[in-house]
Amino acid sequence: MLSVTGFLLSYIKYGDNDCVLHCFTKEKGSQSFFVRGIYSKKNKKKAYLLPLAELCLTVDGRHKDQTLLPVSKIDLVENPDFYQSVKASSVVFFVADFLNQVLKHEHPNPGLYGEILLFLDELEKNHYQSYLVFLLQILQNSGILPLSGYEKFLDPETATYVAAQRHPLFGEDVSALWKLIISSETPYGIQIRGSLKKEFLDSLLVYCHYHVTDFRTPGSLDIVKQIFAEN
Repeated sequence: MLSVTGFLLSYIKYGDNDCVLHCFTKEKGSQSFFVRGIYSKKNKKKAYLLPLAELCLTVDGRHKDQTLLPVSKIDLVENPDFYQSVKASSVVFFVADFLNQVLKHEHPNPGLYGEILLFLDELEKNHYQSYLVFLLQILQNSGILPLSGYEKFLDPETATYVAAQRHPLFGEDVSALWKLIISSETPYGIQIRGSLKKEFLDSLLVYCHYHVTDFRTPGSLDIVKQIFAEN
């Protein structure tokens, strides 16, 4: 038997009682799992199926090369308090959807796995805007960040800084914020003013449409934008 630890990004109910999980794991990177009986009436572990829940999954080592690994045991590594917060839960749903697209072919990446842990720790501290920085950190760990330069405007299509604005969402303020976060040693300490949060988020999604294959805007975007309106 093998023990695999990973963050739950999405899941699909299969039949009446079974489930397919898609996770980003420490050992295997992006990996799908098949869990039998988790939706049966007596199985309380269906409560573990929360976005970005860190799960410990026991799988049969004989099937280690399969694309869909059968799970014999599922446990929760930790049960954070932020799932009790409507705001934090909305952010987590959005981030899980985002990661499910960006990391769907990702190989094992300890730095990226650690970045998710760091983000969840920030969220546990009620630092809601941290996910904006986190999304950019994920792009950096995935190797699709723009090249920094001396010019003022980020061109999202070419991922370079240029002298004149090329996209309406990438004005001087948003472009400067991208550069600041990318170059900072303590990016989670950067305060993003309220008026810039929505523009920055929209710019991140535009950038992903250019550089992430088959990227689609997460369905929970509107809910997250309501949080912006309140903060």
